[in-house]
Amino acid sequence: MKLIKIAIVLLLGTLNVFSQNLKNDTIQVRKNIKFKYEALIIPSVLIGYGLIGIESDGLKFVNSEIKAEIKEHIDEKFTIDDISQYTPFLSVYGLNAFGVKGKNNFKDRTIILGTAYLIMGASVNGLKNTSGVERPDGTSRNSFPSGHTATAFMGAEFLYQEYKDVSVWYGISGYLVATGTGFFRMYNNRHWFTDVATGAGIGILSTKIAYWVHPFIKRNLFKDKKSTYGVVVPFYNGKEYGLGMAIRF
Repeated sequence: MKLIKIAIVLLLGTLNVFSQNLKNDTIQVRKNIKFKYEALIIPSVLIGYGLIGIESDGLKFVNSEIKAEIKEHIDEKFTIDDISQYTPFLSVYGLNAFGVKGKNNFKDRTIILGTAYLIMGASVNGLKNTSGVERPDGTSRNSFPSGHTATAFMGAEFLYQEYKDVSVWYGISGYLVATGTGFFRMYNNRHWFTDVATGAGIGILSTKIAYWVHPFIKRNLFKDKKSTYGVVVPFYNGKEYGLGMAIRF
């Protein structure tokens, strides 16, 4: 039980990301991109924890204990995580539609989101295809890391970055939803705790990188583009929910 509490605290500790000073997330684009390395600590710890857990018998034991603890309280699956993974980043566009202005305009935030999604997706799929970790329910060997959790935490950090100067509570709510998404991935027996922890780290880090490199991308790839159009379309193929994004610059 003590190990379970320690493991859960590691995941919930991601909420402390809001306490980072604004300077920790600021870059200066001159000859080189400069950023505060402190911003990498939390996502790096989460990712490292999961990577170590692939081979660590101790962390595998923690995974099993958490699974057993959750199983005692499961009545039936509750697949809200298929929807909640998208809620944080969609909230950015929803808030803007209702007149709550964030840090960036539609074009810039969409470029940032697209960049973060590409980084996150490539990282998650690369690890899924090489790690070969079996899911808790035994259905496949692509459990590590959790893509749902990565998407949710990517969106939570995106929501935080866009609205932290308006109210920190927007970001906190996004991280609460993301943490809930990770919990329900375990509750629904689809992921181990190490999968969820690494997914959270990848999601946070992907968004941070997207903000850091945005000035370079905007200056070199989109400098002549005056407008941006986009559409987000949900889909369901009978087995999985998903979200398609089409962007025109």
